[in-house]
Amino acid sequence: MTKQVHLAAHFPGVNNTTVWSDPASGSQIDFGSFVHFAQTAERGRFDFLFLAEGLRLREQNGAIYDLDVVGRPDTFTVLAALGAVTERLGLTGTINSTFNEPFEVARQFASLDHLTGGRAAWNVVTSWDAFTGENFRRGGFLPQDQRYERARTFLQTTWELFDSWRGDEVVADQEAGVFLRDPHPGAFAHTDAHFDIAGQFSVPRSPQDRPVVFQAGDSEEGREFAASSADAIFSRHGTKEAGQAFYRDVKGRLGRYGRTPDQLLILPAATFVVGDTDAEAAELAHEIRRQQVSGQTALRFLEQVWNRDLSGYDPDGPLPDVDPLVGETHVAQGRAQVRTYRDPLATARQWRELAAQKGYSIRELMTEVQSRQSFVGSPHTVAAEIDDLVQSDASDGFILVPHLVPGGLDPFVDSVVPLLQERGVHRTEYEGTTLREHLGLAPLP
Repeated sequence: MTKQVHLAAHFPGVNNTTVWSDPASGSQIDFGSFVHFAQTAERGRFDFLFLAEGLRLREQNGAIYDLDVVGRPDTFTVLAALGAVTERLGLTGTINSTFNEPFEVARQFASLDHLTGGRAAWNVVTSWDAFTGENFRRGGFLPQDQRYERARTFLQTTWELFDSWRGDEVVADQEAGVFLRDPHPGAFAHTDAHFDIAGQFSVPRSPQDRPVVFQAGDSEEGREFAASSADAIFSRHGTKEAGQAFYRDVKGRLGRYGRTPDQLLILPAATFVVGDTDAEAAELAHEIRRQQVSGQTALRFLEQVWNRDLSGYDPDGPLPDVDPLVGETHVAQGRAQVRTYRDPLATARQWRELAAQKGYSIRELMTEVQSRQSFVGSPHTVAAEIDDLVQSDASDGFILVPHLVPGGLDPFVDSVVPLLQERGVHRTEYEGTTLREHLGLAPLP
């Protein structure tokens, strides 16, 4: 059976794939940028728009990392506003379970789901460092096992709040003068190791009953959390072999929770460069990678492994002859990427071998290992690659991350989407009105 390709768009504002210095780049916070981006995704009949969120500006060597895009307006404010200028596009926000409270988050998502007619989704994340925690009253941070335990109970608690309204309490019978059938709507009480709350939930049952739940995490705990609770999981495994392994692993966990493979979507993030020909796209991709990795940025990337101030090194020269510093403190704070390099000394050895083999400078090496695009080619090439990965169970679709805002998504929607539609693997019109319907998820019981 041919699978449908699920497509979503990530508005890039907190990651190093964005080329803010390009003349075609616009504002990362002007509402017009969000509107153009969202309406382009809806024109392409995408499932949803996705906003990441950083709760503290990242630092390197004690300074704000100004070579990255920093700052973004509040997620709920942006998504609510976008709900008024779109009709069918799902709206997904990243909201932290470590530094928020269940009642507040449930009320915000239930409100968003009402305002958008059932298009809200929540990307549940945990915070991993004390640096971010300093922005909040609770301070500090939780060990990884406790973060996921709090996230699990946080999600369970919000579900109880969403479900505290059955959906038939509001009668609004004007002739009889009866508004509520139940004098105690939304009553709830929840007590566990993290939360002790009780009262009445203030928002009636929303169009989707509760928002779609996304999760991003490649750890054992993250995969298990997604298998038990999420409707979709974001993945960083974009190649066929790695994608198929991740797909088998996560979907294979669903049975122990009484779930079937169609109840969890696997959606890797993917960058792209589209040209009239494969050769033109490859040339453009090379130029974009050079824009993304300036000499100064290359040194910052290298510092994230070396854990040293390398500002005195020549980015067009060889790698440092000193080894990375291994310890609890790190020159890069608030950047989750540093956790990718669990063994900095081994990474340094691998990079030195690659640099020696290829004759790479620091900048050339960082360009090679940090910024390779997922899909590069003509529209036909890109459409074929995406379709192949989905049909071969390496993913259920992709979350596209353009290198420019607000217009970076346009080439894909204008040239690749029509080819996917011709293949019969992407919708030409929305069939449903809710995000749950777009994703092919069954209604909640």
